[in-house]
Amino acid sequence: MKKIIAFAGSNSKNSINKALATYAANQINNAEVEVLDLNDFELPLYGIDLENEHGIPDNAQAFLDKIKSSDGIVLSLAEHNGAYSTVFKNIFDWMSRIDGKLWSNVPMLLMATSPGGRGGASVLEIAKGRFPYMGGNIIADFSLPSFGQNFSEEGIADSELAQQLNDAVVKFEKEL
Repeated sequence: MKKIIAFAGSNSKNSINKALATYAANQINNAEVEVLDLNDFELPLYGIDLENEHGIPDNAQAFLDKIKSSDGIVLSLAEHNGAYSTVFKNIFDWMSRIDGKLWSNVPMLLMATSPGGRGGASVLEIAKGRFPYMGGNIIADFSLPSFGQNFSEEGIADSELAQQLNDAVVKFEKEL
């Protein structure tokens, strides 16, 4: 059985991206899914002076260890002002100080959602452009627009969007 980690690039207790990542990860067959919460990996704001004085925080290493020990990553990024959320960027920066290829070529299903009609498209494009330079192995990607109208606990209401996510999950699953 494959070990999948799923998480959102958000620290919201009611993260729509965490809901999407959890839902998508649970569509993968023959997988053990561990849903991570960035709130459980609290880190100080990255700065070179802090790193030089105190070293790398244990939580940065712990999160990186989760990535490296997984068979697949399901990540849904929150979009703040067209880019990564601060909490995600911070953990991303800390992990990159340990290993510049932090994603370790682990297969990834990369997603984003938002309340708006673009579905986090801007942050998704940033990540798709950047992650491969840092060991990112993006197998498939998916953007869910208008989360409130298109998602419920039963899944994705819009049949075309539901099919797009299913296709992304199937493509991802084949690479595990």
